[in-house]
Amino acid sequence: MPLDSYVTLGRSGLRVSPFALGAMTFGEDPPGAGSSVEESEKILASYLDLGGNFIDTANFYTNGHSEQIIGEFFARHPGRRQHTVLASKFFFNLFPGNPNGGGAGRSSIIAQLDETLRRLQTDYLDLYWLHNWDRNTPVEETMRTLDDLVRTGKIRYIGFSNTPAWVTAQAQTMAMLRGWAPLIALQVEYSLLARTVEGELAPLAADQKMALVPYRPLKGGFLSGKYRRNTEVTDSARRTLIGGPDESEFTVIEAVASLASELGATPAAVSLAWLLARAGTVVPIIGARRLEHLQDNLAGLEVSLSPGQVQMLDEVSAPVLNYPAPMHGDLRAMLQFAGTTVDGEASTVYPPLLQSDVRY
Repeated sequence: MPLDSYVTLGRSGLRVSPFALGAMTFGEDPPGAGSSVEESEKILASYLDLGGNFIDTANFYTNGHSEQIIGEFFARHPGRRQHTVLASKFFFNLFPGNPNGGGAGRSSIIAQLDETLRRLQTDYLDLYWLHNWDRNTPVEETMRTLDDLVRTGKIRYIGFSNTPAWVTAQAQTMAMLRGWAPLIALQVEYSLLARTVEGELAPLAADQKMALVPYRPLKGGFLSGKYRRNTEVTDSARRTLIGGPDESEFTVIEAVASLASELGATPAAVSLAWLLARAGTVVPIIGARRLEHLQDNLAGLEVSLSPGQVQMLDEVSAPVLNYPAPMHGDLRAMLQFAGTTVDGEASTVYPPLLQSDVRY
């Protein structure tokens, strides 16, 4: 599958590549795990040249330098911006001491968007994400402001990230009932090592036909293939920040590595292919600190997993959701609780009552 095998992002007419390019590593401010301007532009140009069209950044990535790098790149390449789906996020305060410098209130959203558009050197965003849930702002204020910005043409579509399912459902219901711009996608952490999204957010997205746009699809590099049991990782810029996998994570990592060996692929490619095989529209965000990282991740588009292989990975990485209660997360238990037969079996929770047992 090439990068120009575009998919529709949720319930919208917006067509994007099967992998988005994440720009969190663009820039070296502050010094750390980021990429130089030169390397960032190589990554960006390579992704676009291969047919990719979905760029994801945020106002606070490398203190705004990520947006600036992207904006300067497009300014030097006239004509490429209008063929690119450009997404950014708002929430984090870049102005310490200013209580309205961040968050999801009306004045702060508008101010943050103006700054983002200035750095990106564009007059609109294709997609604008709420980066985090703002507990201090009524969600109707956030949604009304975003709808106003859609109507003015400054943004085209909206999405939520890192927001509870009940808040997201409230916002979506409000938008639908009031004729405001609806959410078309949710940006969530999702990988073989992070599947709690399947408890509530993924079912909500499926019901509302929102796309899922996973970040950290390799769990910060744990699924890249470099992490092995009893092996020290020394070439990861994030190693000191995120630590290493625990025992349960190594079980999944080893299963992925074994399957990758069978397929002649990399663990990273297998992990990304698993995400592409999920139900609904799932568009993983692939990050890259060096050009070879991008090339390695794009190999996930070339891997096709069989139903049996997907099932094996599902089982070895099965999450413990426990909500609203463990038995309620199991389809068989729910059906049996309701006195329904399952695969020809009588209910083991509440067996059918005999007429003589009924009291009037």
